[in-house]
Amino acid sequence: MREDYYSLYYKIEREHWWFKVRNKILLDLIRSKAPEGKLKILNIGVATGYTTELLFELGEVTSVEYDESCYRYLKTFLKGEIVNASITALPFANETFDIVCAFDVIEHVQEDQLGVDEMGRVCKKNGIIYITVPAHKFLWSEHDVINHHVRRYKAKDVLRLFLKYKIIYYSYFNIILFIPIALVRVTKTMIWGLPQTETAQSDFKSVEPTIFSKISEKLFSIENWFIKKNISFPIGVSFLIIARKKD
Repeated sequence: MREDYYSLYYKIEREHWWFKVRNKILLDLIRSKAPEGKLKILNIGVATGYTTELLFELGEVTSVEYDESCYRYLKTFLKGEIVNASITALPFANETFDIVCAFDVIEHVQEDQLGVDEMGRVCKKNGIIYITVPAHKFLWSEHDVINHHVRRYKAKDVLRLFLKYKIIYYSYFNIILFIPIALVRVTKTMIWGLPQTETAQSDFKSVEPTIFSKISEKLFSIENWFIKKNISFPIGVSFLIIARKKD
């Protein structure tokens, strides 16, 4: 994330319609699949920390943030242990955490397999790993550029990273809005070409409610009903996977 952008991210992560729905989907999934009891949770790539704040409901949360300036910002307000480190070199002992999360993180690193392997290393036996990533290379846009993404994923690309694990559930999501988002992004690329870093703009520019944002939030929210019933979608703007570390 660009430094001039993450300072605005705090409000967006808590009030933008997309984050509100996505975070509810994730928290409901974690609640339904998590082991019983008070848990030790590792949340990697926490940005402005809202997912960590949600996870406090389930236990003790350790937050990891790679960007040093964002890490210093988090230290001013976020509770719990906060560590400045990379997903590819986590400074924790083997089998430390019951749950390990990385929401929209591994698309930022070149060595994504190493990142997943590190998550597995610090996860306890029979512990659970949760990951989300942006989906489909043809949806590459300014949003990917400004957030320093390395890639977007197909389902098979993510599943290949988890060959050593038992897959509990996976699915694309944000499927209802997939067609309009795809049309806008592909059309912009065809007309203006691939975006450059200097001129890139994020998809998340405002949290002010509009008719479009209210409709989008309601449409996106419909998906949570299906996901809670473990129904998988064949396509979508993003992808999620839940895997258990084998004993």
